[in-house]
Amino acid sequence: MSRAVESDLVERLLDGEHRALARAITKIESQSPGYRDIVSELHAHTGDASVVGITGSPGAGKSTLVDKLAKHYRDQGETVGVIAVDPSSPYTGGAVLGDRIRMASNVGDMDVFFRSMSARGQLGGLSTATADAVKALDAFGKDRIIIETVGAGQNEVDVVKTADTVVVLVQPGSGDDVQMLKAGILEIGDLFVVNKADMEGASRTVAELQEMIHLRDDPRANLDTGHHGAAALDDAGHGHDGHGGHADTGDTADTETDDSADGPPVWTPQVLETVATTGEGIDELVETLDDHRDYLDASGELAEKARKRAGEEIRQLLRSDVNRLLEAELDRRGGVEEFAEAVVEKETDPYAVAEDVIEPLRECLDDRDD
Repeated sequence: MSRAVESDLVERLLDGEHRALARAITKIESQSPGYRDIVSELHAHTGDASVVGITGSPGAGKSTLVDKLAKHYRDQGETVGVIAVDPSSPYTGGAVLGDRIRMASNVGDMDVFFRSMSARGQLGGLSTATADAVKALDAFGKDRIIIETVGAGQNEVDVVKTADTVVVLVQPGSGDDVQMLKAGILEIGDLFVVNKADMEGASRTVAELQEMIHLRDDPRANLDTGHHGAAALDDAGHGHDGHGGHADTGDTADTETDDSADGPPVWTPQVLETVATTGEGIDELVETLDDHRDYLDASGELAEKARKRAGEEIRQLLRSDVNRLLEAELDRRGGVEEFAEAVVEKETDPYAVAEDVIEPLRECLDDRDD
């Protein structure tokens, strides 16, 4: 693919051609020659979309919730892009669930762009290709971008690197889910949703999540949240304003931001209840998502997230590129198997091999410094 053809594809994408968007994302996901040039050209046109990550254990109802969120945004006149990160096929590397119908409420709506992508074995189900696909949707002009992660027991922390707001779904009455959160996912959630809230055990799950959140923020905290963080929560997880606590951006008198009224805005993760199949709680969820976006803007955290995301992306690309260079050097020297045999025969050791292979790269960089 020539540079001229790539530029033409980017131009058509920026002009709002859905076919060009689909083709660009296909090239990004398959890492076809020239895909980096496409992403580079799109970069200057990104930064306007609101990106939400939806994660949680299988069976929590993530796909149904995403469907209802997309419909809600469309009813408001906003355009939506959805990336559903599916488990990778061990045979093809493609998305195992890629053909399933997951956006029933939005079938035929051209302003909802849905793409199922492969996790490619990455922890958390988010590959570099997914982050680049988000850029394509952003540059295309989508107002809202939703990422649904695989949630198959892997560490979902990768979602933080791409999403501005992270929503963690939990099923009612599942002690395993809550224990899973204690293992790490609790740290990444900006909002916790107890879906299928019409099931037995929903209120108990809400209480457990609230307790975990406040113990995380303050080991001395308990379920009485009136003194802490964003708007106070009642026993059902709702704020006094009726839609879940939110960060104080200066225009709500009864909301505390910290121990000091002059302190920066503070966000305490909220716990909401939904029944995605019926749409119950979706309005409240959308309102709380908007609250979090307002908090990110007011606190400066949105810009800080962007800087951290850019830094991590640079590191990831460098690791990937250097790894390819070193693999090529290994092949040039006879392949890793030959080195492995020498290690087994005690002719050398792994540290010495690594030092030997990387030495040319180190010398090259040292020469440039000189």
